[in-house]
Amino acid sequence: MSERLSPPAPRPPVNLAPSSWPRVAYLAFYFPPTRASGVHRSLATANHLAGAGWDVTALTPQREFFRDAIRSYDPSLDARVRADVRVDRVPFRSPAWETDIRRFSRFRGNFPLAHRVVSTRLERTLFPEPYARWIAPVVRRLLSLHRVTPFDVVLATGNPFSSFAAAWSFHRLTGVPYVLDYRDSWTLDLFTDEAVAEPGSAAYRWESRVLSGAARAFFVNSALLEWHAGRYPSAAPRMRVVQNGYEPDAVRVVERGRLPGNGLRFGYVGTITPHVPVEALVDGWLLARSKEPALGDARVDLYGHLGFFPAAVEATRSRLPDPSTSAVNYRGPVRKADLARVYGSLDALLLVLGGGRYVTSGKVFEYMATGRPVVSVHRADSAAAEVLSGYPLWFPAADLSAPAVAAALSRAAHAASVLTDDQVGAARDHARTYTRTAQLEVLERELCEVARG
Repeated sequence: MSERLSPPAPRPPVNLAPSSWPRVAYLAFYFPPTRASGVHRSLATANHLAGAGWDVTALTPQREFFRDAIRSYDPSLDARVRADVRVDRVPFRSPAWETDIRRFSRFRGNFPLAHRVVSTRLERTLFPEPYARWIAPVVRRLLSLHRVTPFDVVLATGNPFSSFAAAWSFHRLTGVPYVLDYRDSWTLDLFTDEAVAEPGSAAYRWESRVLSGAARAFFVNSALLEWHAGRYPSAAPRMRVVQNGYEPDAVRVVERGRLPGNGLRFGYVGTITPHVPVEALVDGWLLARSKEPALGDARVDLYGHLGFFPAAVEATRSRLPDPSTSAVNYRGPVRKADLARVYGSLDALLLVLGGGRYVTSGKVFEYMATGRPVVSVHRADSAAAEVLSGYPLWFPAADLSAPAVAAALSRAAHAASVLTDDQVGAARDHARTYTRTAQLEVLERELCEVARG
């Protein structure tokens, strides 16, 4: 930390009656109204805890940062935050995202390259992440709130992992226990399966530090937990899996029924990033259509944003094929309120994922909840395969080659053509074990154990 923080007065002991619930500070940088990756887990976690009776304060940056700086903004998400969740917006200021020259310092305005070097080195000295300047303001705000009404536990979600450093710092000053929720990985590249920070690096030292002090650490799948347990064995007994899950209301599909003469509709729903193997899907799709009569009048509809940030839109769009020759149509983003309608309009779903064995994706749970055939276009060792392994309408491509993807599409097309109510019911039964509530009950139970000491 670059600033000295004074500890508050000694914290009184917590004596909770059996019917009372603790007070939790939830450090969630990416929280509504952003639409950034992981926001739905953050939103669901805050709502679940508040719904279970917890006193929840969510600390997140100012909405202008999401709207103006990174332009990852969906104001409709604000309405989905429960009224009893206190949202405390702690301003995040960083030169990296400041583009208004009227706010530039004289040094930056006259020597922009030198300013960038100095600013970057300063941030990396404090903490090895571009969001390091959020740590001190968050800790100050936590101390201020804690003096009025003490917190019993801090829950921090990453990325960014500055929230982990803030939780650790607050714990050092007050003794309040903290819990870490890894929505993402810090020192592991999910798309290459390789460590991006070696022992001795600043990121490795910080991750080791925060994990050693954490009362619990949650991971979205068992593969990620096992990797971190092997890297930080002393923290392994306190690690748990809390998968993403889905909200039943969002995917309560209304069956439209197949209309005579209408071709099958395959659909992808999710953000299309540079890591999504769009080319593998398209190559397999074109091959399947050339060989499978049932796909002659079928089409693929792609729903979702083109990347998380505006700068990625055109590059991502250029990867999409001509719809007039491919029958692959980009339909744009879909609102959460319209998800059930979109899923109901599709006959089969395409799970197209980048990365390898450590990637699950939040969409896999929604896909299963629809009761539709699911075609997997991702590496065979993906963590998503572990979730889908018991799903009766799963059609995985053996690899990412065009013949393998085409074979999976053909099998799914046949299944969609003869789908019965019993098959749909069995598929949805499998999905019910993965509701958000079922998964977050694990988190809540562990958090309560920590808060009660």
